[in-house]
Amino acid sequence: MMAASEKKIQQDIVRHLRGMGAWAFKVHGSPYQQAGVPDLLVGYQGRFYALEVKRPGMPLTTIQAKVIDAIHAAGCVAGRVESVEDAARLLEEG
Repeated sequence: MMAASEKKIQQDIVRHLRGMGAWAFKVHGSPYQQAGVPDLLVGYQGRFYALEVKRPGMPLTTIQAKVIDAIHAAGCVAGRVESVEDAARLLEEG
């Protein structure tokens, strides 16, 4: 069986997080946007989260890793996720 597409994983994560009461926004990249911005921006229980969604086993790009580091440096929570469970865990542990 073929693994789910990144788009499908993102949709499932957004649906689940909204069900948890989170505000979730899918970033649609464009040439006018800063490179490396994570796929999903999320507000949950007074905190800001940025989630880079990847298919299982796919690595972050160098710029994605740098942006996640910058988000951490600003005191926010960011990370790479590849499933609904990963995303929910990041929010619960954040």
